[in-house]
Amino acid sequence: MLKRLWHYRKILREMKPDLLLTYNWGSTEWAMANSIRPVCRHFHLESGFGPEEANGTIGRRNLFRRLALRNIEGIVVPSNTLVKICAADWKIPTRKILYTPNGVDCDLYASPPQEGIIPHFTKQAGEITIGTMTPLRPEKNLPRLITAFNKLVQSRPAIKTSLIIMGEGSERPKLESMIADYGLQDRIYLAGHIDNPAMALGHLDIYALSSDTEQMPNSVNQAMAAGLPVAGLDVGDVKFIVSTSNKPFITAAGDDQAFASALTELTANKLLRQEIGGDNKRHVKKTYDQSRMFAAYAKIWGVTAS
Repeated sequence: MLKRLWHYRKILREMKPDLLLTYNWGSTEWAMANSIRPVCRHFHLESGFGPEEANGTIGRRNLFRRLALRNIEGIVVPSNTLVKICAADWKIPTRKILYTPNGVDCDLYASPPQEGIIPHFTKQAGEITIGTMTPLRPEKNLPRLITAFNKLVQSRPAIKTSLIIMGEGSERPKLESMIADYGLQDRIYLAGHIDNPAMALGHLDIYALSSDTEQMPNSVNQAMAAGLPVAGLDVGDVKFIVSTSNKPFITAAGDDQAFASALTELTANKLLRQEIGGDNKRHVKKTYDQSRMFAAYAKIWGVTAS
């Protein structure tokens, strides 16, 4: 590590950047390299954690972060949970913690859907479609979503429903096996990577988030901009960022039964879906439009917004 730190510092001295930005745990050695008699201005940005820190930060990493981030100009975080972690676990002075929520292109994600953008899927008349956009990784807990969807199918067989999972990752074989075990190959679509998700969200009626850990997920902002109700779990700032009418459908973290019930209730009530979706669309435009985020970052970096 000492050799790496020396090498990183040598690069910084040669480049003489005006501003160093480091992102998340994987960049903290670069942060450490600049922490001793800093070479340049430095902001750190933290957006979330991997599965190893899903249920709490790791002590030795906290100590390393305290050292690496001790001379930063500021740390930018998108969630209230991270604000608390910065102060309590990493001992960063409050004046340096810059809460900056993620923004979304509300107009883009309100676009009508594009036919054929989701492979092998054509929405049928009267069909209710649940969907999610996420990497297929363990901490996203997609087995929870598939199990909840299976319960929905079993309890409401008369309702024509489908589940679309947009994203790719190492969990695909496990999910494919699970779908086959439930006999839901004709109801659940593992769509893979979608190049233009804004053109796909309009095919959904409900957005679902089954993660064990999140901070301020961009996909929830995007789903709200598309006018969708969200069923999810109370991790990170998920419950905080949705509209007031949507909050009852963000259930306690780890409560799989409550999550399944939230999905079932939204599926069974079209008027409720429309009401919450409309509230979310207005709420995200007012609170989390990308123009607000751009202005906040311009102020932090010390530049003029264009």
